[in-house]
Amino acid sequence: MSAQRIVSLLPSATEILFAIGAGDRVAGVTHECDFPAAARSRPALTSSLLPGDATSAAAIDRHVRANVHAGSSLYALDAERLALLDPDLIVTQELCAVCAVSFGIVARAVRRLQSDPRVVSLEPRSLADVFATIAFLGEITGYRDGAAAALSDLERRVDLLRRQSGLRAARPTTLVLEWTDPPMSAGHWIPELIEIAGGSPVLANPGGDSQRLEWPAIAAADPECVIVAPCGFDLPRTQRAIAALDKVPEWLALRACRERRVLALDGNAYLSRPGPRLVDAAEIATRWYTSGAEYAG
Repeated sequence: MSAQRIVSLLPSATEILFAIGAGDRVAGVTHECDFPAAARSRPALTSSLLPGDATSAAAIDRHVRANVHAGSSLYALDAERLALLDPDLIVTQELCAVCAVSFGIVARAVRRLQSDPRVVSLEPRSLADVFATIAFLGEITGYRDGAAAALSDLERRVDLLRRQSGLRAARPTTLVLEWTDPPMSAGHWIPELIEIAGGSPVLANPGGDSQRLEWPAIAAADPECVIVAPCGFDLPRTQRAIAALDKVPEWLALRACRERRVLALDGNAYLSRPGPRLVDAAEIATRWYTSGAEYAG
């Protein structure tokens, strides 16, 4: 039996559910579920516990590390509203306590429900995993055809990008910063997206968590191109984060900075969420490489 009332506690899952045609079944979402526009009309079941004055990359990092070390959550879950929605399917995650409400909090809230909803945890670490997630959500929601159609389009676009990048004589070495203060590497699916787009990722951790980088190591790698896409940042916040990097001598000395080959990317929309828009990110990077990689910060 397909799910009738779905609560999505992941922005990426919300995007997938709408993409496969199950949007009408989504009864509740997170406060960060802003795509597609229709998702914003659903009741929000979570809220951020970050203080309002934590706006810079450094301040957010300090608060996140302190909370994670103390075992505290960065998000609150409205258990009462969850009970009122009475879902029969809840989609959550265990991959990252920083990216969404923790699985433990969800599990405790579910135990207090009178109903017995199915709880599924999504843990993609690569683009193949993301595609498998789309198929899985199509299967358990009864939207197999919608999932198959979405996957067919995504795979077609990826194949086209691979053919285009295969014709390129050189693959520019590319550093993707998932955070700027402190600098952090690209992990999980991001290095693969760079390769699909025609670049050669450096200081990356494919399939694994993002890792803290030291500026001497970044200086030694001296990438030809840099993509700055802090996790959870939209484009204006990303641009401010790049401006703050101008205080770092090693940053200014990088070949990519000197030759103005730095791309500011809306990481919140295109890289942080393991959903359909990851392919959009690869297409954006492809166009950027092809156009000569002019400064876009």
